[in-house]
Amino acid sequence: MSESWKSRTQGVHSGIRRSQYGEVSEAIFLTQGFVYDSAEAAAQRFESLGEDEFIYARYGNPTVRMFEDRIAAIEGAEDAFATASGMAAVNGALTSMLKAGDHIVSSRALFGSCLYILEEILTRYGVEVTFVDGLDLDQWRGAVRADTRAVFLETVSNPALEVIDLRAVAKIAHEVGATVVVDNVFATPVFSRALEMGADVVVYSATKHIDGQGRALGGVIVGTREFIRKTVEPYLKHTGGAMSPFTAWIMLKGLETMELRVRAQTDTAGRLAEALAGDERLSRVVYPGVADHPQAGVAAEQMRGPGTILALDIAGGRAAAFRFLNALKLVTISNNLGDAKSIITHPATTTHQRLEQTMRDRLGITDGLVRLSVGLEDPEDLLDDLRSALDAI
Repeated sequence: MSESWKSRTQGVHSGIRRSQYGEVSEAIFLTQGFVYDSAEAAAQRFESLGEDEFIYARYGNPTVRMFEDRIAAIEGAEDAFATASGMAAVNGALTSMLKAGDHIVSSRALFGSCLYILEEILTRYGVEVTFVDGLDLDQWRGAVRADTRAVFLETVSNPALEVIDLRAVAKIAHEVGATVVVDNVFATPVFSRALEMGADVVVYSATKHIDGQGRALGGVIVGTREFIRKTVEPYLKHTGGAMSPFTAWIMLKGLETMELRVRAQTDTAGRLAEALAGDERLSRVVYPGVADHPQAGVAAEQMRGPGTILALDIAGGRAAAFRFLNALKLVTISNNLGDAKSIITHPATTTHQRLEQTMRDRLGITDGLVRLSVGLEDPEDLLDDLRSALDAI
């Protein structure tokens, strides 16, 4: 592997481990255990695990390690740990580093399951959690304390697409020695600059753009080798959140085409946002790549592209939004995102339905808001479908 390779090349070649057969496609090591030449060799491996040695699939596996090495290379990070799902990655990254009495500051604008981990799981075990408006740097400054252990945020919020000034938040956090953990799903590994902007730990749901074809659940935590192997790995290998070898192979295949897919989807998302802007049946079109997005400048600075997701606020509220959704013929109603197929959802009644109305109002999740994950279909076909569904309102 060459560190000078660009990300598309890294996505195809990084991390490859070939067996004695010299296979072209990465091998799937479907095994839960490994054998040793002798009792002494087994004892030695448990005492000190070598660079390319394995003892149990929950602790590590050659196929999984290929995926970890490849995503770390794409991110420009030292190491990574692959997990069973994106939420296993969020939980693993936070829970592995926090204990009773610790303090964490988090943006309020989070995916519902992330909120559950912070509000219900961490507080249950004595972690103090403070929520702030992620866009308000004064709130971050006021919330961070000398004993703050970590800060957590989505670099682009789900579903309202707010873009937090990561560099500024990281500076505030690092002044008190706090670790900056970011959920970077909407930014994607293709457009990510989170580590450059000051993030210490990056979390992805590999289910989304990394797989990108609706096949498997997976997640990954990216960071320094010390954090991954000394903090994350001991927690996850004992609590069982590791990725399966077959899933890792799927994710490896996804990484080979990820940049081509994501760039094509992003081009289409931009075209749709521009074409739908000003439509009287929409209260607003939200996309980080258009000039009227409130954080367009921040998005341009900390991402290499605006991403594959846009939000449409249907005038007329929930009833109009449901008529719009039900009239779509090409775009699929589902709660996933980052897929080759265009997917749309109504967050107020699905992914964020557990939030109180006051919180949804605060986060901009109106009854008319729909989140559109743009796929690989022809842009004109997608635009025709969206306009036809708007006509049906």
